[in-house]
Amino acid sequence: MELSAEERETLLRVLEARFAKNMKRHMGLDWAAVQARLEARPDKLWSLNEMERTGGEPDVVGHDRETGEYLFCDCSAQSPQGRRSICYDREGQEARKEHKPENSAISMAADMGIELLTEEQYRELQSLGDFDTTTSSWVQTPAAVRSLGGALFADRRYGRVFVYHNSAPSYYSARGFRGSLRV
Repeated sequence: MELSAEERETLLRVLEARFAKNMKRHMGLDWAAVQARLEARPDKLWSLNEMERTGGEPDVVGHDRETGEYLFCDCSAQSPQGRRSICYDREGQEARKEHKPENSAISMAADMGIELLTEEQYRELQSLGDFDTTTSSWVQTPAAVRSLGGALFADRRYGRVFVYHNSAPSYYSARGFRGSLRV
């Protein structure tokens, strides 16, 4: 999927403004280099637009010197509004007998072309600011936990980052997911 020229320009302006406003997230990185990489990958721009559209406020949080890739992550203060009230995965969604949510974190992320944060990535994000102080976010769950019916989520409370478990079919209005995208 591709964005129109106008949508691309609008998104690039939003991303550039956020990049400039939050330099502590990407010290030593140059917007011109990030923009050149983005313009060479229109498919990634589409995914970033989906992150933006659903309230994620994506920003650069890292750079892989070996591959040259930049890592974007949802940096909204709370779990993205347009990605809440969802189960962990489709299996969890289908296991609900009533009140099934419309989607799941894993399915939405795949549709958007992004990945859920790992627990490690979530903790790294939290080192850049205070995120999910009133919400929580599903994180990638190890197969051993998922095979037993569980899924992991995380948040920040009392000045600490907590990682918890819940059954994969559960969902709450204040729980969504944060994604990452390598460009």
